[in-house]
Amino acid sequence: MCGIVGYLGPRDAAPILLAGLTRLEYRGYDSAGVAVQTESGLTLRKLAGRIGGLKIALGRDPVTGSCGIAHTRWATHGAPNERNAHPHVDCTGQIAVVHNGIIENADVLRTRLECCGHHFVTETDTETLAHLIEDADGPTLESRVIAALTHVEGTYGLAVIAAGEPDKIVVARRGSPVLLGVGEQEYFVASDASAVLEHTRSVVYLDDGDIAVLTRTGYHVIDREARVQTRPVNALDWDLEQIALGEYSHFMLKEICEQPRTLQETLRGRLLFADGTARLNGLNLTPEDCRTLGRIVIVACGTSWHAGLAGRHIIEALAGVPVQVEYASEFRYRQPVGMPGALTIAISQSGETADTLEALRAARAAGSKVIGVVNVVGSTIAREADGGIYLHAGPEIGVASTKAFTSQITALLLLGLYLARHRGLSLGDGRKMVEQLARLPDLAAEALQIEGEIKALAQSYVEERNALYLGRGINFPVALEGALKLKEISYIHAEGYPAAEMKHGPIALIDQDMPVIFLAPKDAVYPKVISNMQEVKARGGRIIAITSKGNGDLRGLVDHQLSVPPSPSLLSPVLTVIPLQLFAYHIAAMRGYDVDRPRNLAKSVTVE
Repeated sequence: MCGIVGYLGPRDAAPILLAGLTRLEYRGYDSAGVAVQTESGLTLRKLAGRIGGLKIALGRDPVTGSCGIAHTRWATHGAPNERNAHPHVDCTGQIAVVHNGIIENADVLRTRLECCGHHFVTETDTETLAHLIEDADGPTLESRVIAALTHVEGTYGLAVIAAGEPDKIVVARRGSPVLLGVGEQEYFVASDASAVLEHTRSVVYLDDGDIAVLTRTGYHVIDREARVQTRPVNALDWDLEQIALGEYSHFMLKEICEQPRTLQETLRGRLLFADGTARLNGLNLTPEDCRTLGRIVIVACGTSWHAGLAGRHIIEALAGVPVQVEYASEFRYRQPVGMPGALTIAISQSGETADTLEALRAARAAGSKVIGVVNVVGSTIAREADGGIYLHAGPEIGVASTKAFTSQITALLLLGLYLARHRGLSLGDGRKMVEQLARLPDLAAEALQIEGEIKALAQSYVEERNALYLGRGINFPVALEGALKLKEISYIHAEGYPAAEMKHGPIALIDQDMPVIFLAPKDAVYPKVISNMQEVKARGGRIIAITSKGNGDLRGLVDHQLSVPPSPSLLSPVLTVIPLQLFAYHIAAMRGYDVDRPRNLAKSVTVE
């Protein structure tokens, strides 16, 4: 979950490393540091806190050199302080390492290395890597890195430099993403493509087990036996404008407001009006595959899991295939029942979520065909899956996911339609669904028009300490997502429940100090939700209702009513979640919190 940047070329490294870290700060922001090869050897600068502090420190005491590595940390082993900040060095200060992942046998390695005379100065697992490389035999830095990694259990994306081998960076990957950027006579290393986008659109994604060696004359990729591996150069389709804040105060607000456009991008070229179906060329599911599907398993974490819950309703309603939705972190440790004939869908914005990737691998080992629903082209899930759907939502910088969630649901709507048309859905019904999907971006734009009303409402609830979100059917996952957004960025305790389950425990919490947010669009369960509102009202609870225009005036029952455009039930989560995203955002902003970088969180969860 940490950010890694490396640079080797004709320019001064430090400013490039700092700019790259700034792009990656959403991946971790406990501490930061750089190591640069200078005329006197390796020079390190690191500190606790945000990258802005590191920029100030380097401004006061510059480091000059054209080869270096840098890191922004999300702490796993050891407190987030200057001592534990990366890069880490060996006993001599001649080797520097930055690392993303977890060395699972770090304690054993540390004990063994200390017995051999090595002196540790941090609490981190990463420092063992520097000492292992120091201790390893080999004529080159890459041979020593390979030898050191034979002792390591766990995951890593790492970059290494050594004073004794100037103008060289060695990179290794196992279970944690790292890529190379290829420029004009210069080379980059990053854990995320956004860090190199300013300098090059050409990237090389490393596979697990790869070792990359960068020098002034080029780069090459080898395996553990030093055999050269061929890895393609991929072209990035993102641009700098997409990762710039522009006129917005936070990336989260920008990304909420981008949703009409990102939904359009997810749908672009995929709606076949005449045929009443979706074009999903990368799915790699034949009509026969669709017809013979016995069941679908969706694996995901966090917000993506909520999208999967909505996807269950969509696919079952359209295609008639039974769907189960699993927390990837739990699924990977269960003994999967044989899955031949099943389809597993792995949902992940980054395509690098460690638990989701391992769940995908477990499903494949059990005999399931696997596809990915991801946003990042070239990500590990995208490369390991049998097929999939790219969201094309563009980079999502805010740690709290917004536009990826609505694009995930839209992608699942496309998948549901595709499956359904091969499983008996009529041409007329298919055409009707295509027409409804085509209107979705405009409906999202209309839903955003009530932001001013939501901002005023947020002012009334900014001091709350708890909130309860309730929904039924396909909008129960939206209740979960709304509660997650509020707790993630405002630190208000919030829970989502199926509205009917309130009577089985949570109703005990209802009083005048408990705001209750209901998802109540016009659908088959709307009358039931109104009954649940009555139960809350009878106990003095304050109610915020998210309804559809045309639902009627609920002011006699609720304290506040927010209306989104009416839509078919299966499409409604894309619209009903938008007020909840804005509500959470404005409360967090009013409370003075760092909305884009909420405490203890990071964007891409690449550790277990």
